[in-house]
Amino acid sequence: MATITTKDGTQIFYKDWGPKDAQPIVFHHGWPLSADDWDNQMMFFLGQGFRVIAHDRRGHGRSTQTDSGNEMDTYAADVAALTDQLDLRGAVHVGHSTGGGEVAHYAARARPGRVAKAVLIGAVPPIMLKTAANPGGLPMEVFDGFRAALVANRAQFFLDVPSGPFYGFNRPGAKVSQGLIQNWWRQGMMGGAKAHYDCIKAFSETDFTEDLKKIDVPVLIMHGEDDQIVPIADSAHLAIKLVKKGTLKTYPGLPHGMASTHPDVINADLLAFIKA
Repeated sequence: MATITTKDGTQIFYKDWGPKDAQPIVFHHGWPLSADDWDNQMMFFLGQGFRVIAHDRRGHGRSTQTDSGNEMDTYAADVAALTDQLDLRGAVHVGHSTGGGEVAHYAARARPGRVAKAVLIGAVPPIMLKTAANPGGLPMEVFDGFRAALVANRAQFFLDVPSGPFYGFNRPGAKVSQGLIQNWWRQGMMGGAKAHYDCIKAFSETDFTEDLKKIDVPVLIMHGEDDQIVPIADSAHLAIKLVKKGTLKTYPGLPHGMASTHPDVINADLLAFIKA
């Protein structure tokens, strides 16, 4: 398995497919998943002639089950280490949910020439938590509930999330995919409980406002209008006002995990943005 080793000795697993001289697309997964969540997109863009890369965030998937460094500064530093090791230039960085926060945090700090474009899909920026400055956010009790459920019975919690709100399978008339549910569970259970616990704070409490303002490359913000995990009104609708070169595309009725439930729709729009 391909890995890089970061300064603190953490091994970060990654996949790197396609021609090494082709434009790279780097995919950043959501909590508590892994690079495998991008299988459909990786295969699609590989077929389009791109170089495709996806990594398992520290504490997730096949990377080291870290008990420290499970916060956005270190996540972004890990991405920088990976892009330096692979010498990725002019890359498109695509992030879903927590991965969207990681993309924003990295892109705001990346060395010139590393990032060509950024895509945030169902992403957590600017900030999920309800605060005085963010009155439309989710109350701390929601995230405390996540933490309590993870500690009490992580395996059951990791069945409940994809069976319900993540893919919108709790909506009337939803076409439920047992395979998607089981694959979500499989990916989640590969990671470390401590890292997953810490990452809840990272995705909910990190304020990406200044990151979004600093990004000087084109940004595509894609969000499902029926996202029950990261409600659109307090994420995409606010984020688009903060980026310099932003495009917002929303999807009526689509859920948080729309890249998996509706990959043909998402892939086509991603390709159009990348090629534009």
